[in-house]
Amino acid sequence: MSFFPKISFQHEVEEYLTKVFRNNELIAALGTQEVESKYQSLLSHLSHPPAFTTVRVNTHLASVKHVKKLLFEEIQKQFKGLCVPVLEHPKLQDILLIPVIGPRQDLKKHASEVIVGARCGYSVLRGAHVYVPGIVSTTKFMKAGDLVSVYSDIEGKCKRGAKEFEGVKVFLGNGISELSRSEIFSSSGPLNGMGVRMIEPVYLSPSFDNVLPSHLFLQNLPSVVVSHILNPQPGERILDMCAAPGGKTTHIATLMHDQGEVIAMDKIANKVKKIKQNAELLQLNCIKAFCYDGTKALSVEKREDEQEGPPFLPESFDRILLDAPCSGMGQRPNMAYSLTLKEVTSFQPLQRKLFTVAVKLLKPGGVLVYSTCTITLSENEEQVAWALKTFPCLQLQPQEPCIGGEGMRGAGLSLDQLKLLQRFDPSAVMLQGMDIDSLQDSREDDLISLADKDCIGFFIGKFIKLNSK
Repeated sequence: MSFFPKISFQHEVEEYLTKVFRNNELIAALGTQEVESKYQSLLSHLSHPPAFTTVRVNTHLASVKHVKKLLFEEIQKQFKGLCVPVLEHPKLQDILLIPVIGPRQDLKKHASEVIVGARCGYSVLRGAHVYVPGIVSTTKFMKAGDLVSVYSDIEGKCKRGAKEFEGVKVFLGNGISELSRSEIFSSSGPLNGMGVRMIEPVYLSPSFDNVLPSHLFLQNLPSVVVSHILNPQPGERILDMCAAPGGKTTHIATLMHDQGEVIAMDKIANKVKKIKQNAELLQLNCIKAFCYDGTKALSVEKREDEQEGPPFLPESFDRILLDAPCSGMGQRPNMAYSLTLKEVTSFQPLQRKLFTVAVKLLKPGGVLVYSTCTITLSENEEQVAWALKTFPCLQLQPQEPCIGGEGMRGAGLSLDQLKLLQRFDPSAVMLQGMDIDSLQDSREDDLISLADKDCIGFFIGKFIKLNSK
C-alpha cells in the first residue's frame, strides 16, 4: 500500500541502480519477474518511514524494564491515552520497539500551509515536531496558534519566504503554529526553537525531544545490530573509524561496561563535538574522540610524543568498526534522492582507503566489521569480494545476531559467502499501514518479525584477521 510516490533519482543514478538490481546473477537465480517486483517494491519502501521506531536503552545507567515502563507512560501521555505497545526484542535485548501508526488517510487539510525542507519533512514523518530552521515558506497571514497543514518540498524548489508554493509537495499532517510568519522570517536572523507543534501527523510516532535523554538513544535497528556483531569485550581497545554522531560508539562502550578504550574518529570538528556530548550525556568515560581523517590514521613509525590520539601504529586495536561514509540510499524515508552519479560512485574508492588502513591497524586475531546504510552492490558485496582478494589475511565470519537477509547476488561471491553477510532489505515485506485495530489484533512475534524487516536499508560484513601479513 503506497501512500507516497516512489523515491525519485536523477536520471543517471536511476539507470545505474536499474542495472544493479537487474544484474545477470540475480535474474538467473530469481527470474526477471521476481527481480523486477523486488526492485519496484524497494523503491516504494524507501519513500516511506520504517514501520517501527527503535530506541536503544543505555543499560549502563538503567534496566530495560525500568526504561520500558517510563517510555510507555510517556507515549500514553503524548498519544492521549492511545494504547500503543512498547516491545522488547528477543535477540537485541537493549532495544525497545514502538509501532508507527499510519499512514492516516482521513486527516482534513487546512487552508493555512507551512512548507518545510525535505530533511525536516523526513524527521516529521519519524515523529519530530517542526523546528524553525526547517521552515521554507508559510501562508501570507499565518499567526501563532493557527491550525496549519504541513507539507514537504521534496525537490527543494520552494523559495525561502514564499507566500505560496505550487510545486511538488507532500502532505505530512497538521499542527499548531508556535510563531507568526513575520517572526519566522524576521530580519533579525534565523530563529531556533519549535515552529509547528504537530498534532495530527500522517505517521504517528512519539517525539523524543528531551524524553529520557540519558536513558535512550534513537537508533535504527540495523545500527544496533552492528555493535552486537562487533561484540566488544571489557578491557579491549576498539576503534570506531567514522564515528559521528556517536550512536555506535556509545553502544560499543556500553557493551564493554565502560571498561577498556573506545577511540572514535571523525574528520569534521562539529561532529566530533557531538560524539563527546553524547558520551557525556550517557555517562560513558572510556570514549576518546578525535577530529581526524581515518584514511591517514596509520603511523609508520613510533612517535616521540606520548600523545594518545591518531595516527596509530600498526596492529593497535583488538576490534575495529568501519561504518563507512556511503551513498546513504538505504535511509528512510527519502522521496527524492539528490546525489549525482559521480557522487554516488565516489564512495567506493574512499571506503577502500579506509578499509586498507583498518586492516593494518587491526591486531592478528582481531575482528573488523564493515557496514553501510546503502543498497548498492559497489559499496557492499563488491567491497567484500575486493577485500577477500586484496587481503589474504582476512576471513569472513558468521554474524550473531543474524536478523537481516543474506548478501545480494551480483558481485561474484559464493552462496556460502553471501550467507555470512547481512543485508537489511526493506522490500522483504509488503508495504503495509498500521492502524490501532490491526495493532491490537497482531501477535507480538509477528510485530517483532515485521520490525526486523521493515527498517532502513543496511549492510554488514564481519571479518577476522588471521595473521599479520
